[in-house]
Amino acid sequence: MKRIDSRATATPKRTRVPLPLSMGLGTGSMLQPLNSSMIAVAVIAIAHDFGTFEGTAWVISGMYIATAVVSPAAGRLGGLFGPRRMYLAGLAIIAASSVFGALAPSLTWLIVARALLGVGTATQYPTAMMIVRRVAAEKSAETRTALAVLTVCSQSMVALGPTLGGLLTTVFGWQAIMWVNLPMAALTGLWVLRVAPADAPREHTGTRVVLRRMDLPGTALFLICITTTMVFLLSLAERPQWAFLPVALVSGVLLVWRELRAPEPFIDVRALLRNRPLAMTLGRTTVTYTAFYLVYFGLPQWLQGGRGMDAGHAGLIMLPLALVSIASTVTATRVYSNHGPRPALLIGTVGLVVGGALLATVADSTVTIVAIVGIAMILGVPNSFNNIGNQNIVNAVTTTEEVGVALGMYRTLQYIAANIAAVIIEICMGGAIDDAGFHRVGMVMTGLGAALLLGVVCSRTLRESPPRG
Repeated sequence: MKRIDSRATATPKRTRVPLPLSMGLGTGSMLQPLNSSMIAVAVIAIAHDFGTFEGTAWVISGMYIATAVVSPAAGRLGGLFGPRRMYLAGLAIIAASSVFGALAPSLTWLIVARALLGVGTATQYPTAMMIVRRVAAEKSAETRTALAVLTVCSQSMVALGPTLGGLLTTVFGWQAIMWVNLPMAALTGLWVLRVAPADAPREHTGTRVVLRRMDLPGTALFLICITTTMVFLLSLAERPQWAFLPVALVSGVLLVWRELRAPEPFIDVRALLRNRPLAMTLGRTTVTYTAFYLVYFGLPQWLQGGRGMDAGHAGLIMLPLALVSIASTVTATRVYSNHGPRPALLIGTVGLVVGGALLATVADSTVTIVAIVGIAMILGVPNSFNNIGNQNIVNAVTTTEEVGVALGMYRTLQYIAANIAAVIIEICMGGAIDDAGFHRVGMVMTGLGAALLLGVVCSRTLRESPPRG
């Protein structure tokens, strides 16, 4: 993996990755956040349709687990078979699973369909960045603008997903949140076929060689470790399933042992240990997303349970947060381009501290709606700055071949953080959604932001400027 180069060298002005390519790849990257956010407002309708609330949580969690498990594998497969091929294969899986889910005869089959949907959506972002990196290398272009486009596409669906999901569910039924994937997948497929360069011809290697390069033992251990970790974290909110914890720990130890010895490891632990900027960024990502999901999950719950709002009004309060996050992505990209990662991350982590402090002290049942909207807007700033800073660092310190797996790990840690945040909210609320519990959530968020801020200030690797392209 590439190391950060601290030498200040003058570089000529570089061109950008073509915008049609970035936007085409971005439409596919929308599908994961869209399907993750639409389902939140459709769960009640799904439960009524199938006549039971038991197991409905897995309609959401099943996709999260599948996405977390498959994201690094998608990067690996993109390197073996070509990123455009894998990107298009993911779209095919999305289309097939959407039809399967819309026609599911039972809740169990819907959960299976949602898990398959997670497999398909997991391929989009890692392989999109691999395509961007290859085009950038061919054209001597910078990748910051393309990364910003992908980020905006993703965050726009986080903002619009609940609104769109509520509209589709109300007018057409919950099945519409599955059917809507078909035109998007078709449009993206045609767009990417037109603008993305074809992959290089595949080497005609035997099945045994392909399986060896896939590192099936390492892949299997990774699947076991991530799946059992996610299931254990999800269980903590209700009835802890302690049996999964030793399985997760043992499989994790075996995974590290295996990958340190494998000639072509699925997760290159040795390279990760050598590449300190990447390791530090992935660790920072986990803490950052835990703080983000404390807001993303906790604020709507408090607005409904603590302030008595309905789901529609709570969703409207969240909209300014998401819109500010989208708008500030442009500013965050400029800050990174002109000043490097450290200022961008400083702004992001300070924003978490300030936002957490406001939740812990100001947000209660007596404060005005205008004040709550203002707090929500402030909370939209750190998400964009932290995302742009961390993702650009991952992009900068990895090679074209490594970036898919690295960003896959980035996404995996994002979903693990989501489950950690759900557990923290459950513990802080103590079974009652009220002001006191929400203030405790704010205090945890403030602590996480302060720890991140201290890390950014003291980080030796962030004092050096990584390649800006």
